Amino acid sequence: MELQEVTKAYDFTGKTIVIMGGGGVLCGEMAKTLAACNANVAILDRDVVMGEKVLHSFGTTKGKHLVLFVDVLDRVKVQEAANIVFSTYGRIDYLINGAGGNNPKATTNADQSFFDIPVEALQFVSNLNLIGAILPSQIFGKKMAEQKEGVILNISSMNAFRPLTRIPAYSAAKAAVSNFTQWLAVHMAQEYSPNIRVNAIAPGFFLTEQNRFLLTDKVTGELTARGKKILDHTPMARFGAPEDLLGAMLWLLSPASQFVTGIVLPVDGGFSAYSGV
Repeated sequence: MELQEVTKAYDFTGKTIVIMGGGGVLCGEMAKTLAACNANVAILDRDVVMGEKVLHSFGTTKGKHLVLFVDVLDRVKVQEAANIVFSTYGRIDYLINGAGGNNPKATTNADQSFFDIPVEALQFVSNLNLIGAILPSQIFGKKMAEQKEGVILNISSMNAFRPLTRIPAYSAAKAAVSNFTQWLAVHMAQEYSPNIRVNAIAPGFFLTEQNRFLLTDKVTGELTARGKKILDHTPMARFGAPEDLLGAMLWLLSPASQFVTGIVLPVDGGFSAYSGV
C-alpha cells in the first residue's frame, strides 16, 4: 500500500456502516468516531432513545445517519431494519455486531449456585451474544456476498480467552462468538469473495453501566475485591476507556488491514498476556 493510501485509509466517505447495539457506551463511541471519519452511520438498537443520544453527539459531519429500532433476536425485525438501510443507502460496507451482555440470573453468587442457574437465563445470554451476532451477519452478510465485498466486525470479550468466575453463560457465549468469527471469515472468503473480511475485537475490562458497581463500590467509588483482582492481573493497571477500542476498530474496518481476516484481537491492557507471576 502506498503512503498516500495509508493516510487515506481511515476516510470512510461514502461508506455505510451498520452498528448493532450502537446506542451503548462502547459502540456509541465507535459510531461517533466513524461519523467523524465521514461514514454514513446506521445505529440499530433496542433503545432508540439511547441511539438518538449517540446520534446527537455527532455534531456536523459529512455522512448521512439514522437510528432504527431492532431486536437482534428477531429475524423479522432485523430484516425490516436492513430493508430501510438498503433503501436509504443502496449498500452496506461494514457491520459491527455490538449487541450483547449478561444476565444477573445467569451468574453464580451467594444466593445462587451454578447448579441452580435456570436454563432460561442461560439461553438468554447465549442467544443475545451468539445468535445476536449470527442473525445480523446472515442478513447484512448476504448483501455483502452479493456485492463481493464488505467487513464484519464482531465484539467478543476477554472472557473468550480466559473465562471469569461467576459468569459461565457469558464466558461460554463470547467464546462461541470468537469461534463463529473464525468460521465466518473462512466461509465468506472461500464461498463468496476474499474481499469479505470477518474479525473480532476482544475488549478487556471496561467500566460500563453494566459492570460499574461490580468493579467499584457504589458509595465510596473504591475498587471492589473483584475489581482489584482484575487490575492486579492487568499490567497496564487500569480499566479500559471506550476510546481505547477505536484504533483497533478503525484498523480492522479499513483497507490498512486488507490481508487480515479471522482474528480475535485483544484490547485488554495486557491481561491476556499476564500469567500472574
